[in-house]
Amino acid sequence: MNSSNHLGDIEITDPQAMKALAHPVRLAILDHLQRHGPATATQLAPHVGATPTVTSWHLRHLAGFGLIRDSEPGPDRRQRRWEAVARGFRFESPQDPADEEGQAAARVLSQQFFRRHADVPGRWAAEVEPGLATEWRRMAGLANTRVVVSADELAAIEDAIERVLAPYVTRDPEERPAGSRGVRLMRYVLPENDEEQAGPAS
Repeated sequence: MNSSNHLGDIEITDPQAMKALAHPVRLAILDHLQRHGPATATQLAPHVGATPTVTSWHLRHLAGFGLIRDSEPGPDRRQRRWEAVARGFRFESPQDPADEEGQAAARVLSQQFFRRHADVPGRWAAEVEPGLATEWRRMAGLANTRVVVSADELAAIEDAIERVLAPYVTRDPEERPAGSRGVRLMRYVLPENDEEQAGPAS
C-alpha cells in the first residue's frame, strides 16, 4: 500500500479476497457492518437487497476471507451476529504488471466500488441536505481540483490527507464533542490518461 494506513483499515492484497468482495451484496454487507456495528443476517437482509438465507451465505463467504468475524451474541443467542474486522478497507493494483490475476481482481473491485457509490452525492442532495441546519449546509460541498504531480507526490498527498483524518477516525466515541455527526468525505483520486497531460493545472 502507498500510505502508512493511518486509519487502521484492513488491507486486501489477495486477488481471491478482492474477487469475493466485488459483489453488490457483499459490499453492502461490509459497509453496513462498518457503519452500524454488529448485526445478524436477518437484520442485514433488508439493507443489502437479499433474503436472510442469501445474506447468511454471503456473510460466511466474507468471513472465509477474514473480512468479518463472529461478534458477541445479542439478546437472542440463537441468532449469529457478525461484525467487521476493521472500520474500513483498502486495496490497490499489484505493483508487478505481470500479476494479471491481481490486476484484474483489483480492477473489478474498483469498478464495483465506484458503481456502488456513484449515486451517493445525488441522494444526499435530494434526501439529506434540505433537512440540515445552516451551519452544516454551509460546510458541505464539492471540491474538484486538478494537480500535475508524480506518482510519489500523489502518494505523499494521500498520506498527508490520512494523517489529518486519522485522529478523528480512530478516536473513541466518548471523545467526540457535543453536536458531532457523521460526515462522509468522498475522495476520488483519478490519474488522467496521456492525452490529458498538456496544459496548466486548474
